[in-house]
Amino acid sequence: MNPETKGSKIYHALISQPDPYIRSVAREVMKCLYFTPEDSIPMLKRLDYIVRKADGVSWKGGGNGFVNITYTTGHIERSFENNDTACVDFETRGVLLHELTHAFQLEPQGIGPYGGPNKAVWEMVEGTADAVRVACGGFHGEKDRPKGGSYHDGYRYIGYFFNWVRETKDADFIRKMNRSCLEVVPWSWNGAVTYALGKGYTIDSLWDEYMRAMGDK
Repeated sequence: MNPETKGSKIYHALISQPDPYIRSVAREVMKCLYFTPEDSIPMLKRLDYIVRKADGVSWKGGGNGFVNITYTTGHIERSFENNDTACVDFETRGVLLHELTHAFQLEPQGIGPYGGPNKAVWEMVEGTADAVRVACGGFHGEKDRPKGGSYHDGYRYIGYFFNWVRETKDADFIRKMNRSCLEVVPWSWNGAVTYALGKGYTIDSLWDEYMRAMGDK
C-alpha cells in the first residue's frame, strides 16, 4: 500500500522478495520461543504484511490464525535519514522479529486479557517480543539497553533482562517463560520464574541481581 511514498520505495528496493525474507525471520523467532516443532505453537493460517503510510512504527493485528502486521513508511523514512540502507535493513528486521513474536508466542492465562487491569499480561507479551529481538541480535547491544527501571516497564526492560537470565542462568529461559503461559494458570511472574528456574528464585530477586550485575544499582 502507498507505493508512492518514499518509505515504500526504500522498503521494496531493499527487500525485493518479502515472502522468503519474512519466513526466514519467522524461523528465527520460533527457534527462540520453542524447543521443537512439536511444541504447542499457535497455528498461523495467513499472514498479511502491510507497508503503508500511518503514524507510529509497527503493530500486529488479527488473531485466530489470521494475522496482519503493519510497518509504517514514516518509520522507514526516519531510519533512512542518513541515506543508510544498512540502518533500514537492521531496523526492519528488528521490528519484524518483535511483531512475528506476537504472531507465535503464547500468552498468560487466567489473569485477564491484554490491555486488562492486570498489567502483567502486557508486560509479558511485549517483554517477550523484545527478548526475542535482543536474542536474535535485533538491537544494538548495550547501546539500546534501557538503564534502571523495572520489569513492570515491559518492552526492552524485560527484553534485555530475559536475555541476561538466558546468558547467566539457563539458555532455555525464554522458551521456558513462553511455555509457562500454558503450564502456570493463573499465570504470575513468580509462578513463571519458579517454573523456568526452579524454587529459590523470585522475579524481584532476579531483577535485583540483574540491576547489580549491569551496574545500574
